[in-house]
Amino acid sequence: MMNPEEIFREEIQLLKEELIAKHKALGMEASGKWIKALDSIIETTENNLNAVLKNFAYTEQLTQGREPGTFPPVGAIKQWIIDKPITPKDNISIDSLAWAISTKIFREGTDYYPDGTDLIDSVITPERIKKIIDRVGSIFLNNFELEINEQLKRG
Repeated sequence: MMNPEEIFREEIQLLKEELIAKHKALGMEASGKWIKALDSIIETTENNLNAVLKNFAYTEQLTQGREPGTFPPVGAIKQWIIDKPITPKDNISIDSLAWAISTKIFREGTDYYPDGTDLIDSVITPERIKKIIDRVGSIFLNNFELEINEQLKRG
């Protein structure tokens, strides 16, 4: 029989796997850096279990989109085109396509803006947290914490 800490670690690993699956299902995967960077720190004491999901670089743009008004780095857009991979049409160069995309984002924001996506909200739900609490056991019910980087919370 698994102890509460083992169950908790298993559940956090499942959350990470579900976040990765959702990321892929939404068609967000390009370089794979977001997936590789996704990590968790699990701290346990006699009366407390705590997990911090971390290394969510770029997650704010994935969940909330990028509002218009600033140019994203053209080099990053170029790398995204290469990683995705996207083949430019009509004899346009990758550099020109990256500039065009950057300009569109400057004017209009990204496709995810302003409504955002459910990348996080569909995986880390109150029901999912309740399931973890139920599996870990009532001994930790009052002490359960799942911290998510503030930038991930849609406001």
